Amino acid sequence: QVQLVESGGGLVQAGGSLRLSCAASGSIFSIGDMDWYRQAPGNVRELVAGITSGGSTNYADSVKGRFTISRDNAKRTVYLQMNSLRPEDTAVYYCNADIRRTWSDNTNNYWGQGTQVTVSS
Repeated sequence: QVQLVESGGGLVQAGGSLRLSCAASGSIFSIGDMDWYRQAPGNVRELVAGITSGGSTNYADSVKGRFTISRDNAKRTVYLQMNSLRPEDTAVYYCNADIRRTWSDNTNNYWGQGTQVTVSS
């Protein structure tokens, strides 16, 4: 069983910072792309940032220059450093990863359970 477990969410004032973590556990052969998504009430889930296994990154325009995605392959963990937070960043943040369980398996896509980030004005 593969699990993605997020942590690090919480309540912060505008201008503050939070660091989210997402650790993959279980029977894992390899992890490909790892992404952070977010979903605010009434909105569709949107891609915030992504990172490949080789370390290439991409960001939504709304978070460029404020958020930084990174990963530790040895720890099977992806991070999202969020600085200069704004009230509009308030959402549930979800981790997403492409994972192969064994060398012969296809790659499957997995989601974490989400962590709430609330930014007060």
